[in-house]
Amino acid sequence: MKSNKENRNNHSRKKEQFAVLTKYINELEDAEVFGEWVVDRKNDGSSEHPIQFPFVNFSKVSDMFVVEFYKFSESHPEYELQQYGDILERNGLKWNNALMRRADIENLDEQVILTLMMGAIRAERFCDGALLGFFEDGYMLKWLKRLKEIDTK
Repeated sequence: MKSNKENRNNHSRKKEQFAVLTKYINELEDAEVFGEWVVDRKNDGSSEHPIQFPFVNFSKVSDMFVVEFYKFSESHPEYELQQYGDILERNGLKWNNALMRRADIENLDEQVILTLMMGAIRAERFCDGALLGFFEDGYMLKWLKRLKEIDTK
């Protein structure tokens, strides 16, 4: 039975294996907005009119990318993306907003790049707006471009 690393190596020989994700490069480059904060300004906090917590209403392209990313993750178990915290640590990184942004991606393989993306996506579950920051600051785009570079080698 092949190890996950061997499976990844076999997959990495395919050209354009990340096309389902990297097709978003142009759309993200062209996007003016990735999402908007929704803040409840009409309710007063009373029991009759409780205030809704602020949340991000993501743009269509942001939402579509996340859906495609999860589909990719599910169809490629060899990347072990559900273990994103462990993968980051094995590569000298942590599941931390600032450290993920400082990662030297030129020296990281596709598994770690995908893991950075998964970490950013999962961060939204614990901190509203975290993923929006990764989109707005260009990190998701930067990571996709690195995947494209790996794909075309």
